[in-house]
Amino acid sequence: MEGLLFLAHRIPFPPNKGDKIRSFNLLRHLSTRYAIHLGAFVDDPDDWRYRDALKPYCASIKLLPLHPRRAKLASLVGLLSGEALTLPYYRNRELARWAHELAASGAVTRGLAFSSAMAQFMPAGLARRVLDMVDVDSDKWTQYAPTQRWPLSWLYAREGRKLAAWEARVAQDFDATLLVSHAEAALLQQRAPAAQHKIGAFENGVDADYFSPARDYPDPYPPGVQGVVFTGAMDYWPNVDAVSWFAERIFPAVRAAAPDAQFTIVGSHPSDAVLELARQPGVVVTGSVPDVRPWLAHAACAVAPLRIARGVQNKVLEAMAMARPVVASAQAAEGIRAEAGRDFTLALGEAEFAHAVVARLQTASSAAPARDCILAHYDWARNLSTIDPLFERTAVVPPILETCPA
Repeated sequence: MEGLLFLAHRIPFPPNKGDKIRSFNLLRHLSTRYAIHLGAFVDDPDDWRYRDALKPYCASIKLLPLHPRRAKLASLVGLLSGEALTLPYYRNRELARWAHELAASGAVTRGLAFSSAMAQFMPAGLARRVLDMVDVDSDKWTQYAPTQRWPLSWLYAREGRKLAAWEARVAQDFDATLLVSHAEAALLQQRAPAAQHKIGAFENGVDADYFSPARDYPDPYPPGVQGVVFTGAMDYWPNVDAVSWFAERIFPAVRAAAPDAQFTIVGSHPSDAVLELARQPGVVVTGSVPDVRPWLAHAACAVAPLRIARGVQNKVLEAMAMARPVVASAQAAEGIRAEAGRDFTLALGEAEFAHAVVARLQTASSAAPARDCILAHYDWARNLSTIDPLFERTAVVPPILETCPA
């Protein structure tokens, strides 16, 4: 098999959070066609133990430590160089040298960069270079800016502008750029019109057999509790903002109408702000759990009250796969191929969100159409197969790019 250079900003294992779920499934799929040479950063000390789990998929593995505090300090160089801070945050001479040596030796002839930050390491001379940008991250920084006080508001707005310029540049430089949804792809096409014909999308999948409502799961909730659950990495600021807003501004109205309701926040590394929410009546913060499925299976409903979001929310897809009623904000629902009112409930504003959750608690039914939606649109094998032509030595534009709306 020919060699493929796979560069990821975070070790693609375990597949237990948004970016790792996508990167691992992409890595596993490509490993059936190419000899993978994986280069990635490790920003969580617990993840070093997963190196061996990646060996079956890789011809070689280059993992490098990334210390977030040091990287933040290093990123400030961008203020002098005029570039997005994201780029010096990840910049690493050892990874760059390793990647270029592989290309120069002929060990790799193709490459995939997972996230726009990793594009800076991709050798220019490869036969095919594909970028999985996943989300238009620059827009996320732009959304962050008005939520912060100066100087962070200025810094985040600057990052949004500088990163947008970088995203447009690499979309032009690479042979193809992929995003997680057609909505994300359309946004990048608008921002990088010169590269419009090379921008497309492949959607995430869900392991519907793993996230199956047919299994018997132990009930983690106390007797008599009506569970309202949120799942996600709880050191990720949009998730922190989402659960804080729900717990403080929405859940009191839910508890007033349904005194047995319990808002359970399930996810690793809860921030201090999240831990503080457990002081409120009916709010429980679990921290990391070995298996999220029991919390979903026995919940009356799942909520996704995100106010800042990009791409597709795996937490919504997984709850839908478990046939759980989902109440989601417009931001959380963006990019998901599902019908509001049938597959999930769309809630706009605090009062509407509280009303929708109470209605789900009062009906206490499963959501079979939601699982049907996942089975129809979010199969990993089917979705991943559409990217294979992008790595072929051909000048023909693959169909996946032709179907992306402008």
